[in-house]
Amino acid sequence: MPRRKSFEQALTPLELEIMNVLWETGPANVQTVQARIEGRDLAYTTVQTMLNVLHRKGKVKRQLKDRAYRYRPIFSRQSAVTQAVGEMLDRFFGGSADSLVLNLVETRQLTPEKLAQIQELLEHPKEEQNGND
Repeated sequence: MPRRKSFEQALTPLELEIMNVLWETGPANVQTVQARIEGRDLAYTTVQTMLNVLHRKGKVKRQLKDRAYRYRPIFSRQSAVTQAVGEMLDRFFGGSADSLVLNLVETRQLTPEKLAQIQELLEHPKEEQNGND
């Protein structure tokens, strides 16, 4: 049984690419987003459509400026990560973070050094948070 019912789906790969541009550049028009997407030759209308989809989904806001919309993210990168990890936990690990960590250890994706780092964070969470302020 999944640990939660998600009413939102994770970003598609192209939506994520577009959001990455907006997270990095801040508010941008379609042409700017199109120019900053690397490794793809996307048509202007494709980028425009995807930005409009993201707007309808409530991930970006848009404001008309000089006859062109400027889009800005209102869905944070951290929210996207949290949502994607939660969806992965539900799909592959029955909502169990423990199972995910055990799998990472068993497949040697988590090294003893990384595990020691995690242990340190668990033992001293406030010290770590204060160090990041």
